[in-house]
This record gives sequence, structure tokens and C-alpha cells, in this order.
Amino acid sequence: MPPLPARLPLRALAAALLALGAGDALADTAVALPSVGAASGQASAVGVSSGGYMATQLAVAWPERFVGLGVLAAGPWGCAQGSLSLALNQCMEVRRGAPSLDTLALRHERYQQAEEVGTNAALGQLRAFVWHGQADDVVDPALGHALAEQLTAWLDSPEQLRVETRPATGHGWPMRLPDDYMADPQALGDCRQGGGSHLLACDDDVADRLLDWLYPGRADVTESATEDVAEGAAESHAEATRLLAFDQREFGAPGLAEVGYVFVPKACEKGGCPVTLALHGCQMGADAIDDLFIRYSGLNRWAVAHDQIVLYPQADATLTNPQGCWDWWGFAESPWQANPLHDSREGVQVQALMAMLARLEAPLRDERDNSDDNNNDNNESE
Repeated sequence: MPPLPARLPLRALAAALLALGAGDALADTAVALPSVGAASGQASAVGVSSGGYMATQLAVAWPERFVGLGVLAAGPWGCAQGSLSLALNQCMEVRRGAPSLDTLALRHERYQQAEEVGTNAALGQLRAFVWHGQADDVVDPALGHALAEQLTAWLDSPEQLRVETRPATGHGWPMRLPDDYMADPQALGDCRQGGGSHLLACDDDVADRLLDWLYPGRADVTESATEDVAEGAAESHAEATRLLAFDQREFGAPGLAEVGYVFVPKACEKGGCPVTLALHGCQMGADAIDDLFIRYSGLNRWAVAHDQIVLYPQADATLTNPQGCWDWWGFAESPWQANPLHDSREGVQVQALMAMLARLEAPLRDERDNSDDNNNDNNESE
């Protein structure tokens, strides 16, 4: 395979976005992840289940790169400590008892001494949102409480943390069905069970509350969203024409699928929009449930209204990771490591995801830039 270009010119980006029609939201053809001049230092990491664990790993490793963390149906940072046995028995169920936050604090302190996570000052400025269903039989609700307690100790003020629990609600991402919902009804569950997708049809727009909390003060409706409505652009069509499939192979981390997706509202094509990294849970990647999480989580709707880019990286199912989870226990690290560094800056998936964010935040380039580059190349060849 020839090397992929690091950046797409604006015209090529627009063509790639428009090529994804309403009936072909998840196209097989993927381009290089473009640079879109996204706002630096204004990103948020959100995720559900294994994606929630990974979102916390990103925010703890690089807190200076984020303003917010949103976690659904997951437990505290560092919980598995590099052990699959602990992951299963203490970080999903609590058959071995709840994880010791004191032990995890020592792990965090060791990482800080080695400069493998961010500083307390940077971590303390984050805003955080924690949600957990009280009938969750996959990740015990006690683990969500442990995460909230851990975050309370880290954040500068308790007012930076919002915790929501929902009675009689199971494991997954609660969502509100749009009027134009067209997917198989069996793909979703009710509030208690997650169906085949772990999307909970609870008439609960958690994405809206989550991002409102992480980005306080943002206008409810931006000028671009108003223009979209005036132009009569239906939400489903707007989403389809702004969803870009990109090649993840250049980021080279074990456990990544070949293709990821990024949602770029029209107003964000000119740069300056923050990025939300949205991390699916186990068995929730596009290979397993197609576009259900990407299209119906509610994140895209908020992104259109608030000029936000949403990055949907994709994990892959492998022999060491048969359910397509994100690496929150160390499976993607070298088997020769005595202590996997998956939950630090050295984690291979952490590095890949941060490289994706850096690409989106790189300065915009348009056709004139490429023309200048070509002219320079021609002059040098002469």
C-alpha cells in the first residue's frame, strides 16, 4: 500500500464528505485523516464501557490537551492494573471486592514521577461527567461510584463533576430515537437491556447533557445550525454528508480497525472547532453494529448545533480481544512488559488516539498551500 498523504486539501475533504450519501454512511473507501485546524487544547474524551475506561486513560495521560471527560458505564482509572483477571473480577464484577483507590493513587503517583501521565495541576482543571445505570449487570454500578470518588480527589472543585445514575437502567449508552430512525428495532434494547448494540432506547438524550456540561456557556444554536435549518437540511442527510471514513492503518496500533470515522459539520471545515473523541464500547464498533452508535448516540446532533467535530475511532475484534474492546487492561502492549503501560502516555492505543487528535488539530491547508508546495518541489528539482 502506498503511503497515505498526511493532509487533504479543502476541496478533496469536501468531496470525500459529500461522497458519503444518506444510504452509504459507512463507506468502504477511506482516505487519510485530514487536518482541519481544530481548536487546540479544547478537546473532550467521552466513552462507554471499555470506551469509558479508555477515555479516562486519555484524559489522565494528557490532561493539558483536554477540557472535559465523559464516562458512561465504566469504573476508575487504572482499575485493571495490567491484569485481565482483575479486569474481569474487580473492574466489571466486584467478586474480588471493589478496587482500592489508594492502590490506584500509588500507581498514578509512580506514573507522574516517570512523567508518563499529566500533572495534578492540568488534571485538576478538567470538567467531568459520569453516568451509570443502576441495573447494569456488565459493569457493576459500584465501579461508577468509585470513578466519581477518584475524580473528586483529582479535580480542583467538586463543582467540576456531574454524576448521574438512572434506576432500572442497564449497561450501555442511553439515547433518544430520532423521528427518522430506520434501523432494525431488535438492534436496540429497552432501558434495562442493550439489545444487540448496547444502545438503550430510554428516551434519554444523555449526549446533550454530557456535552453541555463539558462545554458550559456554548450557545444552544449557532449561526451555522440556523443556516442548516433555513436551508431545509434534514438531520439524517446532514450527518451522512459530513461523515468521513478515514484509514486508521497509518496510526499503527494493535487492536485498531482498518477504518475510523470523523464527523465534520460544515461550519468546522474552516477550522477552529473543538474535537470530541467518542469511544464505543465492546461489541459496539462499526464492524459489529454498523453505524448505530455513530449515527444515533446524539453526539452528531449536538455537534451540528454547537460547531463541534466528533472523532469516532474504531477498535477491532482479534484473538486477544474477541469483543472489539479498547485496551484498558494491557492486551495491546508487548507481552514482554512486566507492567503494561496501556494506561499511560506510553500506551500504544493512547498514542494512536492522540496522534489522530493531533492530526485534526494541525493547521488547515488549502489548494493554495498545495500549489505552493508543488512549485517549491519543482524549483528544488531544477
